[in-house]
Amino acid sequence: MPTSTVRKVFTAVVSLFLLGVLSGCTVLDPDAHADALAEPAHLRRQLVDTGPFVLTTFSRISHPGEPLRVYIEGDGVAWLSRTEPSLDPTPRKAMGLALAAKDPAPNLVYLARPCQFTPMAANPRCAIPYWTGKRFSPEVIDSMNAAVSRFAALTPGQPVELVGYSGGGAVAVLIAARRTDVVSIRTVAGDLDDEFVNRLHDVSPMPESENAIDFARRVASIAQVHFSGAKDDVVPPSVAQRFVNATGTRCAQTAIVPGLTHDSDWSQHWPALLKVVPTCRPVG
Repeated sequence: MPTSTVRKVFTAVVSLFLLGVLSGCTVLDPDAHADALAEPAHLRRQLVDTGPFVLTTFSRISHPGEPLRVYIEGDGVAWLSRTEPSLDPTPRKAMGLALAAKDPAPNLVYLARPCQFTPMAANPRCAIPYWTGKRFSPEVIDSMNAAVSRFAALTPGQPVELVGYSGGGAVAVLIAARRTDVVSIRTVAGDLDDEFVNRLHDVSPMPESENAIDFARRVASIAQVHFSGAKDDVVPPSVAQRFVNATGTRCAQTAIVPGLTHDSDWSQHWPALLKVVPTCRPVG
């Protein structure tokens, strides 16, 4: 091969490599990606110290006399493989935040899960169990609930609406079971029965975590809708149906979205899905 041709091929390969590296940096920088989602939606980043954990939040409170809607992130990068946990659970692409950014509600809060986004140095309690086997532990849920209370104080007397993606769906249910001001729950691909999901994938149970389905009756009077992707093989639609069966159907319903998997871009469908308003049927 002539030297000039070799040089051209080498230059092209290097250019493609650099382009891939640069593109990868753009995609794989979780903080930059989160800020890019939040800024157009006027969501302001803030650290909230809940005692056990310092949580990263994004919020927009523009009409304190109206309800507060809270979005809760999924499990993020909890595992690198079936047997190797991640050293940092921060999601590379925060779907919970992407959903929040599509929501025009005047009072909006996004809660990252413990140890996501917040520097580990600011979270001395952070350890691998809190994004693996203890990710729904009482101390985690109490921490998330404390953050909800912090923002609810900015909309005094107003109801709270909870939205959770994936594992954030379980957190939403567990928070709702602890509060009296929650009027609706929406979950997206929600892990609402972690024992069932773990058995489905033949992974270890989580005895130190609370299981959302065990609290189904405690949230039975709260209006709720649980969205599942028809092609989701991580948290299949049967999980939401099991939860609704346990809750009762007066206030809870499922909605299966055709064509979507667990990791699909749910945010593109979210403005339409938000029009499905959780309601309770009249008694009798």
